[in-house]
Amino acid sequence: MKRPEISAFTLSASLSKLSTLSTLGTLLVSSVFSVSALAGAIFPVDRAAILVGSKFDFKVEFDDIVDPNNVKVTINGVDHVKALGKAATFIENEDQLKASSLVLRDVVIDKPGRYDIVATSGKQSMNVSWEVYSTGTRKAKNVILFIGDGMSVANRTAARMLSKGIKEGKYFGKLSFDDMPHMALIGTSGVDSVITDSANSMHAYTTGHKSSVNALGVYVGRNKDNLMHPKVETITEVLKRKTKMSVGIVSDAEIQDATPAGMFAHTRRRSDKDVITEQLFFAQPDVVLGGGSAYFLPSSTPGSKRKDTNDMIALFQADGYKLTTSKDEMLSAAKDAKNKKLLGLFHPENLDGSLDRLYLKKGTVDRYPNQPDLTDMTRAAIEVLSRNKEGFVLMIEAGLIDKFNHPMDWERSVYDTIMLSNAVQIAKDFAAKNNDTLIIVTPDHTHGLSIVGTVDDSKPGDNMRDKVGVYEQAGYPNYPAADAQGYPPSVDVSKRLAMFYGNTPDYYETFKPKLDGPFVPAAKDEKGNIVANPKYKDVPGAILRVGNLPGVGARAADQGTHTADDGVLTAIGPGSEQFKGFMDNTEVFRAMVNALGLGQTKTVAASKTPITANAKAMKK
Repeated sequence: MKRPEISAFTLSASLSKLSTLSTLGTLLVSSVFSVSALAGAIFPVDRAAILVGSKFDFKVEFDDIVDPNNVKVTINGVDHVKALGKAATFIENEDQLKASSLVLRDVVIDKPGRYDIVATSGKQSMNVSWEVYSTGTRKAKNVILFIGDGMSVANRTAARMLSKGIKEGKYFGKLSFDDMPHMALIGTSGVDSVITDSANSMHAYTTGHKSSVNALGVYVGRNKDNLMHPKVETITEVLKRKTKMSVGIVSDAEIQDATPAGMFAHTRRRSDKDVITEQLFFAQPDVVLGGGSAYFLPSSTPGSKRKDTNDMIALFQADGYKLTTSKDEMLSAAKDAKNKKLLGLFHPENLDGSLDRLYLKKGTVDRYPNQPDLTDMTRAAIEVLSRNKEGFVLMIEAGLIDKFNHPMDWERSVYDTIMLSNAVQIAKDFAAKNNDTLIIVTPDHTHGLSIVGTVDDSKPGDNMRDKVGVYEQAGYPNYPAADAQGYPPSVDVSKRLAMFYGNTPDYYETFKPKLDGPFVPAAKDEKGNIVANPKYKDVPGAILRVGNLPGVGARAADQGTHTADDGVLTAIGPGSEQFKGFMDNTEVFRAMVNALGLGQTKTVAASKTPITANAKAMKK
């Protein structure tokens, strides 16, 4: 196939336009970051844990314009030039913000230990400490990281109840990740907030560094350009630079969305999805399966969400990727041993959830009837990646758990939790053959969801709130027995779980599943204000719930938000013994690279596979 022409000018123009838009976004949130942006900072931040031999950008931000002759930066008492091998670049007035900086890109520290950094300008002094750590020898050939995006404890409990059944207090079975031998509580807070988002939290899993809300692969400095913030190397980059292992990225959300993008992207704003698509190409993962095709299409194509004429699909194809756009094509391509690179794009945006795809046929199922299940994508990815004798790292995201928890559509969220369990079982079956694969199942953050009892339609009266039973009045729901895939074939039963969210906008609580499509709890009125969605006002028994999230102005919430509650991680396989007690989310990265031996002081020989001509052309 002829290589598509993507000129350097076209790409740079695209990035320039994005930078302009991102600058506007930066200005809009400047009030949020104004204090930290000019307060002075050192990146990586204090108490950063850094994998020996990994790359990162070193930056010192002073709080005003300083004289370079008065600037001194030492590392363990040694001038940074000698300690790091070269001098950082001094920027007198960074981005015209009336403050100076020092920047040194692609720093590598090859010796483990504690590093104390002190930066002074004559009138300001700052200091941080880093831990640079090594790893032992390699324990696992493969790592499969499952992310149940936004999966809370209630998701797991309800999924087990609906999928396995319960009687007299005992379940008839377990989810596939319930019996994993190692478990940990995961703290998810970031540099800037107790509450994280999927970008910041996934960044911690894939880089081992903390960051801020909306950031991917970077620390958040005061740069106006989204792409110029201090970068840290992702696990995909470490693997591609140091080993011959394969990498797979799977999601039922857009492949540019925060969690899959966390495997490779570097930007201050997770919304930079057209540039994230380009970064995906440069990252060269071997398997990419998910939604988000709209960001691969040139702007001239109907439905495209790109701002330029770059045809990313053609570029991937010219680089050897087999393109598939349906479940059947994907499964067929995965079986063909000659396909070493697989690109599956099954929806312009997010895929539909399992409840809609399999039973209700709502959402966009009528337009995209042959979407794969997360289980199908898991099976296909493992089949392709496992052909590499050097091993692989595969990230699989059940992204719609979060997409449905946000609008408080718990039935859809729970059905996708069951789907995640099914996908994990496929991975466990694969791993059982050789006992050389570490499998991790974890949320990236949580939601304020709880099971409080049941809703019983047989109780008298028209007030649905009076039909809620708690304690001994709750009893058990009467969902039908699960089918062969583990799903009850109906959620519209007379006695169902009462599940409610603790952080909400104003909305109408119907106490019933939304059979006509995913729940939209709040909407804009004719004045542009966020209000409870009037669509549900006249549903029999509906009650207006006054929310507890911001309700007016620019901060008004139209759906639920994340919580700071710990996530529950479970793991099995070589290296899984590292997960225990309470752990910070950055320690998940550390456990993975330790299992793979990526921080041995005698490093694995780097891959000799050259970057392709197509990538070179795009990088010019």
